[in-house]
Amino acid sequence: MLNKILSSFGLAAEKYSIQKLGTGLINHTWKVTGESNAYILQQINSNVFKSPQDISDNILKIGNFLAEHAPDYLFVSPIAATTGAYLIQDGAGDFYRLAPYVSGSHTIDTVTDRQQAFEAARQFGKFTQLLDGFNAAELKYTLPDFHNLALRFTQFEQAHRTATAERLAAANQAIEDAYAQQHLVQTYQSIVADDTIPQRVIHHDTKISNVLFDGNDKGLCVIDLDTVMPGYFISDLGDMMRTYLSPANEEEQDFDKITVREDYFQAIIQGYFAEMAAVLTDAEKELLLYAGKFMIYMQAIRFLADFLNGDIYYATSYPSHNLVRAQNQFVLLRKYSEAENNFIRIIQQLRKEKLTETNHSSTTVFRENRKV
Repeated sequence: MLNKILSSFGLAAEKYSIQKLGTGLINHTWKVTGESNAYILQQINSNVFKSPQDISDNILKIGNFLAEHAPDYLFVSPIAATTGAYLIQDGAGDFYRLAPYVSGSHTIDTVTDRQQAFEAARQFGKFTQLLDGFNAAELKYTLPDFHNLALRFTQFEQAHRTATAERLAAANQAIEDAYAQQHLVQTYQSIVADDTIPQRVIHHDTKISNVLFDGNDKGLCVIDLDTVMPGYFISDLGDMMRTYLSPANEEEQDFDKITVREDYFQAIIQGYFAEMAAVLTDAEKELLLYAGKFMIYMQAIRFLADFLNGDIYYATSYPSHNLVRAQNQFVLLRKYSEAENNFIRIIQQLRKEKLTETNHSSTTVFRENRKV
């Protein structure tokens, strides 16, 4: 099957080895290696992404913009098939795409030090910053309402109303936790209504494995752009906080292992600020702390709603799996909130440093102009 796909891109399959690649749960990915070149072949999960062509169109628009306005940026552009199309459909209706493999690059599955967190945050910030002049409204929504917290809360409320008595009893504390944090939904609704908080080109899936690193663990660029669409910066920044801050991920059943590493929080803000400080509005900068709460809470109520609905969305490996995931995220949210005062101090210090740096730069330019 893959041989026919490769031939559609002008590659003679017998000259290449094909190796399954990555740990992604949505798309299937292979590395295709020849004597002098290598590629990444990916099958798009059309059960999740209902319109793969929208993904392809978005990536082409972004690639064209970056080629013109940021030609030095390493953007992994898709390769056209012999027909000129960027997506190939097989007989079963599945869609495939091909991209060059970036030699000397690698990905990381788990954040193990603060420098990795810094580099990843900087790359996701750089991606959005370079596209600051791009009209985000030109992009299609590949996953409509993906990070719409108001909708996710409504879905949770519906699940709460229709759940079985057994599941309601098992999830009683988690349900109380969900309603206790409902103010986070109200904050999100105020963001949507605020014209000073713009929609930007947002990646929407900032796990560490979506960053390419070089041999020295320096960030090169971001990859897996299927979820790139209009959104708020809190989605990207918040998802990094949700997935980088604790050494225990959302699958951890021993909640005592869930901690919040404050130095990682600082690294994330530093990395993101390195690219986005001059781009973010004052209103956005007031939401840096909220970003983490936003994403942690949203994932918690999504897991909880799925448990109450009878586990119809997320794959599970034991009966209370989604409930445990929800409880895990509520513990992370509590630990995050407990560190809030320290986080505020970190943000204030970094904003002050960035302001001082900007003022120093402006003064230097003024002095240099005076010398002319």
